[in-house]
Amino acid sequence: MQQFEHAARVLGWHGHLVSNVEVLGSRFTAVTRLRPDVHQWRTAHDWPPQAEPSGVHAWAEPDGPEQVPVPAVDLIGVMVRVSKARRATRACGTLLTIAPCAAVLPGDHPYRPWALTELDYYGIGAVTTYRDGPARLVLSPEDRRAEFGTSLFERWLLELLYQRVLRQEFHSTESTSNTTEGGGADFP
Repeated sequence: MQQFEHAARVLGWHGHLVSNVEVLGSRFTAVTRLRPDVHQWRTAHDWPPQAEPSGVHAWAEPDGPEQVPVPAVDLIGVMVRVSKARRATRACGTLLTIAPCAAVLPGDHPYRPWALTELDYYGIGAVTTYRDGPARLVLSPEDRRAEFGTSLFERWLLELLYQRVLRQEFHSTESTSNTTEGGGADFP
């Protein structure tokens, strides 16, 4: 988890880490920010997180509800751990359509100009980090969400992340640590 905390800091992404997220064959760590005003409204109006894809899909149906809740989290970015820069394009894949994506590489990863040129072309960031040491920004990610628009997948993912953030917040208030099993931590 520390690697991702260091990587998020060097990327300038401040928020809540949600680790071990697995969707569409990708495993990543998301950096999110809870929207307290929306969370309070949703709690007051009995709109809990809708983590089931079918529930979010029903919101888009013609005979679906007249109102749907506003997302209660913002997705700042996603980080994928890869052993080599050339694997980052596949690892980020569809994730590029929903948030800036950065590859977290081992601290001793060699500089490979061609691989980094490809990452830069797709807007994928790269960070090198050791397990216990600081991270180094190699390539800044780009936010390409506007090129793709929004989707039901993105809306469902925001609901899933909202559920995970609330679960982690609940667990962190029960313990003295901000980090929970399954991964998650707030950091400045």
